[in-house]
Amino acid sequence: MMRILTIYTFCALRISTCCCGALGVCDIYEYAGTPCVGAFSTTRALYSSFDGPLYDLKRDTDGEIQSIGCVSPGGVADSTSHDTFCNDTNCTINRIYDQSPKQNHLTVAPGGPWYSPFRDHGVHASRARTTLNGKKVYGAFFEAKMGYRNDNTTGVATGNEPETIYMVADARHFNDKCCFDFGNAEVNVRDDGAGTMEAVYYGTSTGGLFPTHKGTGSGPWVMADLENGLWGGTSTVNPDNHPFQNSSFIVAMVKGNSDSFTLKGGDAQASSAQSLQILFDGPRPERYTPMKKQGAILLGIGGDNSNGGVGTFFEGVLTKGHTTDSSDDDVFINILSAGYGA
Repeated sequence: MMRILTIYTFCALRISTCCCGALGVCDIYEYAGTPCVGAFSTTRALYSSFDGPLYDLKRDTDGEIQSIGCVSPGGVADSTSHDTFCNDTNCTINRIYDQSPKQNHLTVAPGGPWYSPFRDHGVHASRARTTLNGKKVYGAFFEAKMGYRNDNTTGVATGNEPETIYMVADARHFNDKCCFDFGNAEVNVRDDGAGTMEAVYYGTSTGGLFPTHKGTGSGPWVMADLENGLWGGTSTVNPDNHPFQNSSFIVAMVKGNSDSFTLKGGDAQASSAQSLQILFDGPRPERYTPMKKQGAILLGIGGDNSNGGVGTFFEGVLTKGHTTDSSDDDVFINILSAGYGA
């Protein structure tokens, strides 16, 4: 096994020239012993052999549904089929498929009894057009009252179990409302208190019961939504958590361990010689140890369906277990090689 991992790491770090460069981000994490339990993307496969559907389109004119897959196993999304189905009409994304074996698919989120009681809307399917190495694909463009959720998952971390969560998002599309999140949340669409969520957030909100733990400047920041607070660190202003003001695409990551958490961020168009930057690494706030994670998965909203946030999502995963820094760096290189916006 050690020999396999050594060969694998060598290949991952030389992804443009080695045969092993075709490995997906979830292959990387699986080989490292921290497999994906949720793997979502509207732009590409996250496993080298994945050839199932990435997302479902729903056409406004007649309510018809069509699944969009990859142009080839392990490849990019089939934007030609997307465009043909949505020609001269509006489409929304009705479902985002989990590519992992856990099949924790995301559908449009229900209303929450405490905050926003009405069912959310699906995102406009063709608004976030971009490219992967020159091939047209579409992200998920969230405006207010849009969100996805799965409250009945399999394999997702609960209680104080460790996990890693990352997403690739548009670094320029954000606001100061709650909450453009991706990650682990309550299973009942309620705010169940501190520590019942663990999600990665991107934006400029400083709201919550503990509202002043942010990064430098005016944002936007990579933060952890741990419920009842967004944490860019544990000090009032974390000097290491800086905005990615000159980036177009960002990799935002939250890593939850048994008694600590880590924030990482990186420009998804950076040089391949760069690695993810550690924005915070330290103990959890007092009220968040131990964690009380419940294992739902959400996207674009907060745990109680707080749906005022905006953002654009391209891909993201949740893992079983706390990933190593070396596998995180290999995943980052994989994302760079995907060529967002190239």
